[in-house]
Amino acid sequence: MCVVLAACARPPVRPVSLGTGETGLASWYGPDFHGRRTSSGEIYDMYQLTAAHRELPLGTWIMVTNLTTGRSVELRVNDRGPFVLDRILDVSYAAGRLLGMIAPGVIPVRVVVTRLAPGDGPEPAGLSVRYTVQVGSFASEPNARSLEQSLRGSFPDVEVVRRVVGGDAYFRVRVGNFARRPEALTLAERLAARGLSVVIMERDR
Repeated sequence: MCVVLAACARPPVRPVSLGTGETGLASWYGPDFHGRRTSSGEIYDMYQLTAAHRELPLGTWIMVTNLTTGRSVELRVNDRGPFVLDRILDVSYAAGRLLGMIAPGVIPVRVVVTRLAPGDGPEPAGLSVRYTVQVGSFASEPNARSLEQSLRGSFPDVEVVRRVVGGDAYFRVRVGNFARRPEALTLAERLAARGLSVVIMERDR
């Protein structure tokens, strides 16, 4: 009953800007909610990279970093929650795996806004969409370079992309440069067979 009441008493959506950040505890949610409708109207898919936040506009993209390990992943806010007072974020099962939080359940994180929700700010125009496979996102450049070197001999177009968000630098390891998503999917399957956690992404993001 307390959870139901908390869900009804949602705080108002707060205005944000690129680089807006906060730190706190995050948890993950999975099978019990898989297939249910989210606050955005989408059906929750625990294998997608999404998150629930109490106040950020739905559609906002955020960088979430595990403050214990330095692992990070970019997620899209499509749901409301968590409705536990000491937590600031709920992430999908897929995001939880990439962040290394499935076993502990709750971890300390830093959350930084990387892309505004549609309608909240100007969007880049005239960019052609190409796809790549991200196999890691790190707060430590040496960790990213180590993974890059381990892949360079076996896969084409391996690169480390540095991105600064809210004053913090992130280093993404990406493989491939494709005009069509199915081509990226084929590469993603090869990389996943090596035990890597893969995410197909638009290169323009």
